[in-house]
Amino acid sequence: MKIPFLNLTRHSRGLINETSEAVARVLSGGSFILGEEVKSFEAEWAQFCEARGAVGVANGTDAITLCLTAAGINPGDEVITTPLTAAYTSLAIANAGAKPVYVDIDPQTFNIDPEKIEQAVTPRTRAIVPVHLYGRAAEIEKIAEIAARHKLSVIEDAAQAHGARSNGKPCGFSTLAATFSFYPTKNLGAFGDGGAIVSNDEDFLQKARILRQGGHAEALAQRLTGRNSRLDEMQAAILRVKLKRLGEWTGRRRELAALYFERLKNLPRIVLPGASEESVFHLFVIRHAERDRLKDFLAEKGIETLIHYPYLLHRQKLFRDAAQKTLPVAEKIVKEILSLPLNPEMENEEVEAVCAAIEEFE
Repeated sequence: MKIPFLNLTRHSRGLINETSEAVARVLSGGSFILGEEVKSFEAEWAQFCEARGAVGVANGTDAITLCLTAAGINPGDEVITTPLTAAYTSLAIANAGAKPVYVDIDPQTFNIDPEKIEQAVTPRTRAIVPVHLYGRAAEIEKIAEIAARHKLSVIEDAAQAHGARSNGKPCGFSTLAATFSFYPTKNLGAFGDGGAIVSNDEDFLQKARILRQGGHAEALAQRLTGRNSRLDEMQAAILRVKLKRLGEWTGRRRELAALYFERLKNLPRIVLPGASEESVFHLFVIRHAERDRLKDFLAEKGIETLIHYPYLLHRQKLFRDAAQKTLPVAEKIVKEILSLPLNPEMENEEVEAVCAAIEEFE
């Protein structure tokens, strides 16, 4: 049995009629940038996130950069974040003119370890960007407490956490803002790219709306550098269709994750991710001391796996600091992590086949 890591064709097949109608609606309307579809999606996304408002932007990277800019981050400022995530988080910080400062991660959640954050605060620290990695929310309440003590802004990178919660609270509830990506592989993905900012601070939301149109007079009157970063009408219309299914898809992700947990829990060499009922399981990532051999073995069985992420950001030339301390937990885990196939269109039998192959390897 061949099991791809992700099959977007299978995912889109059941949406053809509704998305075709949405595209036709945009084409017939003749408005393609920041029209009624974007306005409606922003309202619907804010409601889903239980936030006061949302701002649609071009992608998740721009969402973080715009938030940092709106929060007053200046060139030379430091922003604390995690070394284990996609590089776009750190690129967004760099695009705002700031320097990413990395702290170690929690070995159970793979998220930034709040206990390590305070040690990294310096007089130049201005913000924290925690990443809700793999669909599990970071410990935001603890992070927000640390930020409050040091008068830091917190911008949550929720690109992999559509609908995830931390102690019952949605992303962005306890902080200045949360940012989302709608890249096609995300839990809520467009048919292109897109992103959004959510916040409960109306002044902040208005500043983000201005800065996403950086070439307009209102933005040029600011003392902040805006961007050309707008969610287009076509993607907004498609996202509105798919948002109606997001709860159903999240439920299915949790069902499949439960199957993985049940089948793999007794394998002594497999380290399962920390369980959480609030995770939306963007990815199901295990640890294994012989990760590369396991990956090759599964590939021979026709099972595609990926590594999210093979390189720690504090070791990359673009972000490396000669004074950067080692991050022992992240440096151990990055050699062991392996992402197994998990998406709402998977059949139970496919998960069973993946688990059977892993058991054979063991």
